[in-house]
Amino acid sequence: MERLGEPFEFTGDGDGGRRARRAVRERAAKVITDGTLLDDVELMAAEGVANAILHGTGIIAVTVATDGRHLRVDITDDGPAQDDPRAAEPRLDHGRGLTVIDALAAEWSLEQSPRRTRLWFIVDALR
Repeated sequence: MERLGEPFEFTGDGDGGRRARRAVRERAAKVITDGTLLDDVELMAAEGVANAILHGTGIIAVTVATDGRHLRVDITDDGPAQDDPRAAEPRLDHGRGLTVIDALAAEWSLEQSPRRTRLWFIVDALR
């Protein structure tokens, strides 16, 4: 697949998540003409970026690539955050991001190691 622009890198603080979603949508629009599919890609990117911000560490990188038929978005961070033993009960409004990606993507995967987490998803750009 050919990368659409350089990876977009940011830290979890500030407005990096919003800017990453916008960058994904702008790059995806180079190969996807269907507005509903662009909305889906942006939503999946938002969910993936939110997971990286909430559960990851270090620099978050978002890469968009295409082969002309498919669009792939990769979201990576420097690994899982350490659990906070003082954290309250899990919030009920969290935990749906991967379910959304599973419902909308043609393919996806979450790959974790102690030093890196990578979420990727693929959509059919010609849908």
